[in-house]
This record gives sequence, C-alpha cells and structure tokens, in this order.
Amino acid sequence: MRIRFAIAADVPAILVLDRSAPTSAHYSEERYQEMIAQGFNARSMDLLNAKRTGNLDELSRMILVSAEDSEVKAFLISRALGPEWEIENLVVAKAGRRKGVASQLLGELLKLARNRAARKVFLEVRESNAAARGLYEKWEFVESGRRRNYYHDPGEDAVLYTRELADCT
Repeated sequence: MRIRFAIAADVPAILVLDRSAPTSAHYSEERYQEMIAQGFNARSMDLLNAKRTGNLDELSRMILVSAEDSEVKAFLISRALGPEWEIENLVVAKAGRRKGVASQLLGELLKLARNRAARKVFLEVRESNAAARGLYEKWEFVESGRRRNYYHDPGEDAVLYTRELADCT
C-alpha cells in the first residue's frame, strides 16, 4: 500500500468508500473536489516530494489515501487549525479492514502534523465504534470529552479524543 495525497481523479473511488461506510460524513462529490483543491498542490502528489519541496506549509485541509495498484483502499480527511489538527473522517474498504491500513494512514497524518509544528490532534467518534476507538487508543489518543446525542440515525454520543504531539515520533 502506498499513502499519498488524494487527487481529483480519486474522488469517484472516495465516494464509493464513503457511501459504503454508514458512519462516514458523506460529503458530496463537489465537496470532496473542494477539499482536494484546498489542501493539495498537484505538483507534489507524492508525500515525500511534498516534504522536500515545502508544499506542506500550504495545506489547511487534506485527504490522504491508501492505494494499491492505483486503487484507493482507504482515505483520511484532516484539517490544520494552527497548532491543532482535526481528523474529520477515516474510511477503509471492507476488504482492507483489520490489516493495518487505518493505522498506516493515522501514523502518516501524525508525522505530517508534527512536521508542521502541530501540538495536538483531535477527533470525535461514535461511542459504539469500538474498532475506531481501539485504533485511536493504540496511537495514544486519550478520551477528552463527550458530546451528548451528537450523532443521529441512530442517536448516539460522540466521544472526543486528543493526542498531544510533543512526543510523537
């Protein structure tokens, strides 16, 4: 699997993944295109190249994808809010679950955030999403709050997690 920034050509595959995950944020095709345009410089598709050229400084929102043979298997959406970053969405194709794909994406995001001098990363997750909560806890995110009845269909609390980056490697 190769992790890279999403490009406009990835949007159809991202939409398929998004629609296959009932708890995904379910953005429109246009919104995904906007997010890619907002956070991606087409001259630096490769993460390594983006690090070398300094284009990471231009990012505010980004979509990372995990691809195999140019097929998108997972994606992660985040945004930089100064020294804090937020994970907005993380979706892995059903066939790719429990194989470390989400962990690879999360690890890459933490490296990118730290390289941009972020101090913390935060997110919210459905209380019932034990797999996601386990992943975040494995990466040393700690429960930092709760939003009562935040989610609908079905109604459920959002559990807030925070990861300090001072010791992120």
